[in-house]
Amino acid sequence: MGSMSRIAAGVAVAALVGVAVPATAADNPYERGPAPTKQSVEAPQGPFATATATVSAAQAGGKFGGGTIHYPTSTAEGRFGAVAISPGFLGSQATVAWYGPRLASHGFVVVVIDTNAVFDLPDARGDQLLAALDHLTTASPVKDRVDASRLAVMGHSMGGGGSLEAAKDRPTLRAAIPLAGWNLNGNWAGNRVPTLVVGAQSDFIAPVGQHSEPFYASLPATTDKAYLEIRGADHFVVNFPHPTIAKFTISWLKRFVDDDTRYEQFLCPPPAPDATISEYRDTCPH
Repeated sequence: MGSMSRIAAGVAVAALVGVAVPATAADNPYERGPAPTKQSVEAPQGPFATATATVSAAQAGGKFGGGTIHYPTSTAEGRFGAVAISPGFLGSQATVAWYGPRLASHGFVVVVIDTNAVFDLPDARGDQLLAALDHLTTASPVKDRVDASRLAVMGHSMGGGGSLEAAKDRPTLRAAIPLAGWNLNGNWAGNRVPTLVVGAQSDFIAPVGQHSEPFYASLPATTDKAYLEIRGADHFVVNFPHPTIAKFTISWLKRFVDDDTRYEQFLCPPPAPDATISEYRDTCPH
């Protein structure tokens, strides 16, 4: 009997006697890439080769300030979920540029944007994140690579506050990740989008006690949520490649944009505080 016949026979016997059959990739059509390891989610490069495309401010049509799209070059595994990322107050896309190739190499289409003005406040940044996603899915040169039903937002500082605004305005988003987020609104009780809040313990620009912690606490318990605080770090820790931030952002996006439960191992049970993490809280995926 051939190997495929033996597998099929084994599955049939297991079903007849009521034995659970292990889940396979076919059970989740959105899985992209090999099974993850701690090394793979912290490494500088994921399993997908990537390329870039530019969105000019003119192409953005005044809805955001243009940006750079990073995408996997192969479409052998199908369409990908997508992420829009905003910089913070006074910042350009360069300040959050490292997330583009890093996330794309794990199987996402990523647009890292410039805002219309560096002084734009969080609500404007939220609108621009959504406009960037709309451009990505309807007008960009990689629109056919994107699954428009699986979208997420991220941002630094006021861009992080903007990601919360975007999640409030578009509850069909699959994930939001404010990075050292800043927003004078500390109440997000109406948000239903799974949200990973990343704070920096020694942040004096967006102190966690006034921003990230209230953001997390105000999100309803029925919403999947987590709070990651980087030990001893300042407001700009998220602007540079960081293995721990990469591990949790990749895992959060994989779990909620791709429904990929292989990444739950990095989110739940919650990691204990260590030399890098000063605090971690979560509801564990529902």
